[in-house]
Amino acid sequence: WEGEPVDQSARLAHYRRAFEQLRDNGYLFPCTCSRKDIQEAASAPHTEDGEPIYPGNCRTKNPLTLPSEPTTTANWRFQVPVGEAIEFEDGHCGSQCFVAGDDFGDFPVWQKDGMPAYQLAVVVDDAAMEITEVVRGEDLLLSTARQLLLYRALGLNPPNFYHCPLMTDEKGRRLAKRNDTLSLRALRKSGHDPVEVQGKWSIN
Repeated sequence: WEGEPVDQSARLAHYRRAFEQLRDNGYLFPCTCSRKDIQEAASAPHTEDGEPIYPGNCRTKNPLTLPSEPTTTANWRFQVPVGEAIEFEDGHCGSQCFVAGDDFGDFPVWQKDGMPAYQLAVVVDDAAMEITEVVRGEDLLLSTARQLLLYRALGLNPPNFYHCPLMTDEKGRRLAKRNDTLSLRALRKSGHDPVEVQGKWSIN
């Protein structure tokens, strides 16, 4: 890369400005629902990977001014345009289409601990650094639809996307820490070579 590495912790003012732009233009609302509230909502559908879709409990709340200090009272969610098809062309997976409100719901952009959520931070960072191609795992295809809404709301040009197939274990589960999967670094350290790893684990 060109230049020195950039720490996200040093960029809070940039995320805050993006947050305020979204809030002032009516895209956000404060939400006091806990994860348990959302998971237990009888009407809450789920995405394909099991993530509950936000049922819209706090949509009617009036936006409040975000305190200058971290707050423990509310997260802030982006209000998605229910029924709109978010379409994009992926470099590997081809034409993609996700319907707001059906495939995903209102999502967090600012957390009650005073920090930006992943979706907002990655959009602000990639735009600031003029990223033109994003390559990542295909488990983030749905996140791309959310991020495209943020790019549009902030008046930013989105990059092109390429979502790679995931490596999976012998049971077809993606390699992840939550499944006690060893990292490639750990496998190398224990003496496994690339050919052996490729034979044991597969590309899904």
